[in-house]
Amino acid sequence: MKQKIISSIIIVFSIICGVVTKDYFLGSLVLMCGLLNSYLASEKKIINYVFGAVYCLLSGYVCFKNGLYGTAALSFAVYFPFQILGFYNWLKHINTEEEVETRGFTLKNSIVIVSLCIIGSLTIGFLLSKIPTQQLAFLDSTSVILNLCGIVLMNLRFKECWSIWLVTNTVDLIIWIINFINKTENSTTMLLVSIGYGIINIFGLIKWNKEKIEIDEH
Repeated sequence: MKQKIISSIIIVFSIICGVVTKDYFLGSLVLMCGLLNSYLASEKKIINYVFGAVYCLLSGYVCFKNGLYGTAALSFAVYFPFQILGFYNWLKHINTEEEVETRGFTLKNSIVIVSLCIIGSLTIGFLLSKIPTQQLAFLDSTSVILNLCGIVLMNLRFKECWSIWLVTNTVDLIIWIINFINKTENSTTMLLVSIGYGIINIFGLIKWNKEKIEIDEH
């Protein structure tokens, strides 16, 4: 019942925001799918991947229009396929309560992940900075790498995905605040998505860490 109520609130909120920002169709859909994807993932519900797939396509289009080519390319070529892979992987690990079984990893794993994220962000940021119309190259690359890392960890059911996404959300907030100040297209909607993600990420981090998990030693 709680999930239905919160999901309904998200839908109504998204429609209202679309009306207020005069971004009736695309804006409402991006906000609704993004927030439902994140919220249902925090509740360990596999249907989150359906909304996630739609969000990847729509947000990729918005990013492309705003000159964030790194995020746009990853949305279409990587994030979207990973939604499909995640759905089938979660399908194999659903418990009797129709929730996915989660797991965690060691400090060693964490150090490796952080190192790879830093190296990847700097490398892609340098390459993106060579594109004449690219905006916010290193912020864009950091968002790309962290989002990719979060999606992979989510697909593999690791609770650490929420910590990664909190950092990602901070980067995305900076990107869309800058775009909002510059009054770029659909920036208001994407800023609202980032704010909503931040709230849900905190909820997901708390919920997934409270419950018993399997520690991966590899």
